Amino acid sequence: MQAQHITPPIALTIAGSDSGGGAGIQADLRAFMAFRVHGCSALTCVTAQNTCGVSRVDPIPPAGLESQLRAIQNDLPVDALKTGMLLNTELIQTTAELLRHWTIPKVIDPVMVSRTGAVLLEADAIAALRYDLLPLATLLTPNRHEARLLSGHELNNDSDTEKAAAVIHAQGPAAVLIKSGSDRSMGGRDLLFNGQPHWLEEGRWVDTPNTHGTGCTLSAAITAGLALGKDLDEAIALARAYVKQGLMQALAIGQGQGPICHWVEIRDIKESD
Repeated sequence: MQAQHITPPIALTIAGSDSGGGAGIQADLRAFMAFRVHGCSALTCVTAQNTCGVSRVDPIPPAGLESQLRAIQNDLPVDALKTGMLLNTELIQTTAELLRHWTIPKVIDPVMVSRTGAVLLEADAIAALRYDLLPLATLLTPNRHEARLLSGHELNNDSDTEKAAAVIHAQGPAAVLIKSGSDRSMGGRDLLFNGQPHWLEEGRWVDTPNTHGTGCTLSAAITAGLALGKDLDEAIALARAYVKQGLMQALAIGQGQGPICHWVEIRDIKESD
């Protein structure tokens, strides 16, 4: 029997490992696979975590991260990439230096503060993120806590959120998607800002405590869409629908916050869902 050879689009994630399998590299690769995009990965740190929280984080040496990225660059034609947890200044600067020479769509998920408000990025790394990485972004995907830190604005209403998005956009990313996250008062509405504000309506709130990995999955799904050749608006719409479906079938595993489901059928996802 003759083998069938296929050449799928390729996406790259530069992020940390979640030993519980709910977020980080693990979630990114699952999202890529769901969109039938081949996933490559460059590890930035190893976390010891489960559904109840993170107990330890060990960074990869910058030289190790650089070697991973150069190995991928030297062989695989990546169509789009995303970054997740970069942890410290050295890893951010190493990533930014290599990404400057990669002329493909780049989705930067800042991973500074969790959806619940826990700080995930070392304090001195925030400036490196702002000055070295943000200007390279095709799309930046901060949650509301991260948008507050990056803009210096409180996000108490739609007007505040639009002002914060404009401040962040002025720092260099081509577009900014401020995620509503676990703020139920926002009703699942996200703000896309690309010079003008565009509110993305969600339609209905998905009520589940199992939301671990939502942010990672959203940015990975957008990256997969871009790797497939979708324009940014369509990639965002497909990714939001995918995450919504994943929340509707979230996994009730572990003793804490379970992850969303990644094996929903992409062909059944419509922008209007």
